Amino acid sequence: GWSLDFFFFLEMMKRGSFLSILLLCRFDYKEMLHNSTFCLVPRGRRLGSFRFLEALQAACVPVMLSNGWELPFSEIIDWNTAAVIGDERLLLQIPTTVRSIHQDKILSLRQQTQFLWEAYFSSVEKIVLTTLEIIQDRVLEDGSRSSLMWNSHPGGLFALPQYSGYLGDFPFYYATLGIKPYPKFTAVIHAVSPLVSQSQPILKLLVAVAKSQYCAQIIVLWNCDKPLPAKHRWPATSVPVIVIEGENKVMSSRFLPYETIVTDAVLSLDEDTVLSTTEVDFAFTVWMSFPERIVGYPARSHFWDSNKERWGYTSKWTNDYSMVLTGAAMFHRYYHYLYTHYLPTSLKNMVDQLANCEDILMNFLVSAVTKLPPIKITQKKQYKETMMGQSSRASRWADPDHFAQRQTCMNKFASWFGGMPLVHSQMRLDPVLFKDQVSILRKKYRDIERL
Repeated sequence: GWSLDFFFFLEMMKRGSFLSILLLCRFDYKEMLHNSTFCLVPRGRRLGSFRFLEALQAACVPVMLSNGWELPFSEIIDWNTAAVIGDERLLLQIPTTVRSIHQDKILSLRQQTQFLWEAYFSSVEKIVLTTLEIIQDRVLEDGSRSSLMWNSHPGGLFALPQYSGYLGDFPFYYATLGIKPYPKFTAVIHAVSPLVSQSQPILKLLVAVAKSQYCAQIIVLWNCDKPLPAKHRWPATSVPVIVIEGENKVMSSRFLPYETIVTDAVLSLDEDTVLSTTEVDFAFTVWMSFPERIVGYPARSHFWDSNKERWGYTSKWTNDYSMVLTGAAMFHRYYHYLYTHYLPTSLKNMVDQLANCEDILMNFLVSAVTKLPPIKITQKKQYKETMMGQSSRASRWADPDHFAQRQTCMNKFASWFGGMPLVHSQMRLDPVLFKDQVSILRKKYRDIERL
C-alpha cells in the first residue's frame, strides 16, 4: 500500500541523518520496499539514484522527483508505462497524485517494472548488451527495432532486427497485430544413420508426415558420415522433399536458420521418431494457438538435487514436466535464428562435442524468452521405448554416460542463463472427445486412440 513513512525514510537515508538510523531500527528496509506500491526516488547526490533500480527490482512503481534527470535508456524505453514522473517542486501534491491512479493502471505499471528490470537491468551483462544494441540501432537506422519491440515482452534483446524488421515475422506479436501464423509447417528430419533398408523408421516417418494436410515441405538434414542416398531411395510424396547435407555434421546444425524453411512452423523430428499423420495434424493445430512455445510429445523434467546442490534431469513419468524434446516437437522458425545467433559459441560447441543436449538447450532458450513452459500433447509413451534396437542410435540412449552428460548440460546451461529458466507445467492437451465413450466416427483425431 501507500506509505508516506517510506517516502521520508528514503529521503533520510539519502541525507544520512541520525533519524535514518532510528528508522532502520523500526522498519525492515527490504520488507517495506517489497510491500510498497509506490517508491519515492528523489534526486541523489549524483546524476542518478540507486533507489530507482531498487524500486524496479521490487516491482514498486518509482515516483520520480528529480527534475532534469534523464531516465536510463529513455531513448528506447517508454517510462510513462512503468513510472510516475513528478515535479520535485511539488512534493506535497505527490500523495494526492498517486492515490488518484486506478488499480488497473497500478497493476499495469508494476507489471512493466518487472518486465523492464528483467529485460534490461537485472545484470551488468544485460545493461552492457542493451547499451550496445541501442548504439547498433542508431548506426543501422533502417534495421532498428521499433518501440513496441523494446517496450513489450520479450524485449529488444530477443527481437533481433537482423532477422526481420516486420513484427509479424516474430511469434511474440501475433496477438498484438491480430494475425495468425502461416497455416502450414516445414518438417526437418535429423538423419544420422545410413539408409540401408526400405523398412527403416525414417522412411515410414517421412511418408506419415507428408500425408499431413498442413505439411508444406520436408527437409531431411543429412548428418550421416555416409554419402547422400540417391534420389530414388526416398519414397514418392505429394510434398517436396529436400535433402540438405549438415554443416560439419554437428548437432547444432539441426537448428540452423535454413533459407529453405519458408513456413513459420517447424516440425523438428529425430530419424527414429514414430508418429502418425493424425498426431502430426493435432500437434500443428495446437501449435497454431501457442506459436511462441514448443509444442510436442516427449516430455522431460528438471529438479533441484539438494544433496548434490545441483540441477538434475529426469525422464521419469511424473505429474509435471518442464521440457518437450525436439525429437518430436513443433516450434517457430525464429528460434532457429535465436539459437544460432543469440546463444554463445561455447554452449553450442559443448553440444556438438557431446553430440548431446541440443534439445535441452533449445528448451532453455525458449523458456528464457517466453517465461513459459512448453506444451505437451497427447501421451506418447512409445517415443523412445519402441525404438530400441531399430537404429544405430539405440546404443546412445542406453548409454549411462548419455544421461550423465545431460545432467552436466543442465548445470552448464543454467550457469550461463544466470539461473534456471525452465518452468514446470502440469497441463497436457488432448483432442476433444479423446477416449470418450462416443462413436469413433465423431472424433476428428480418432487414430490417436488406437496407438
